[in-house]
Amino acid sequence: MHLAVEALTAGYPGHTAVRGVDLTVPSGRVVAIVGPNGCGKSTLLRAMARLHRPSSGTVRVGGDDVWQLRRRAAAHRVALLPQSPHAPEAITVAGLVRYGRHPHQGLFRQWSPEDEQAVRTALDATGTTGLAERRLDRLSGGQRQRCWLATVLAQETPIVLLDEPTSALDLGHAVEVLDLVREVAAAGRTVVMVLHDLASAARYADTIVAMHAGRVLAAGPPREVVDAALVKELYGIDADILPAPGDGSPVVVPAARAH
Repeated sequence: MHLAVEALTAGYPGHTAVRGVDLTVPSGRVVAIVGPNGCGKSTLLRAMARLHRPSSGTVRVGGDDVWQLRRRAAAHRVALLPQSPHAPEAITVAGLVRYGRHPHQGLFRQWSPEDEQAVRTALDATGTTGLAERRLDRLSGGQRQRCWLATVLAQETPIVLLDEPTSALDLGHAVEVLDLVREVAAAGRTVVMVLHDLASAARYADTIVAMHAGRVLAAGPPREVVDAALVKELYGIDADILPAPGDGSPVVVPAARAH
């Protein structure tokens, strides 16, 4: 199911954070939104997730505007993992992942074998089955992040939104999470994630969306989009762009400054 953002503008009192953004994401693709702090990345993601109402424009999933759907219907299509999620104290991993099934519950539909299977599938996909009965607050940062991803996957939405899923993770755990993102997309889901690390975005995303001051400066395949001029415009630094060994994805090497 594809995602389409059309002329979207959103912000806060006295400040417009996102200005006229257009974006189309086909099914089964990974999109990385990059840019400096305060450029509107997270606001755009929250507008896609139906958590921050835009002042104009639309967010369409499968042709339907998510802001015209009922909240529960929208939650069947789009799931968001925020930057700093919070969990109830002393909750187990299995208990956390079951929260992902909340949009599927209702007055006439209680917990079912289908829900239990969705939880097991999400745990298996994220390699957290062995952690199911452990308390979330006693796990490492990388383990916790995989558990949160399992919760999002258990929601079984065609669109998955991730706000800085590798923040505060060391390199090894960050690679684990990004490898998992690729697996999620390979299974047919659409993933849109905000990343600060331009090199990771270039290696793991099919499309990079570069934002500055609420607008999209460039969008397209990493090898076509990432160049020294873009890095200068986004971050105000000079850099060399080198091909990575193996896959040739762009690697940003900031230019050394004289000391």
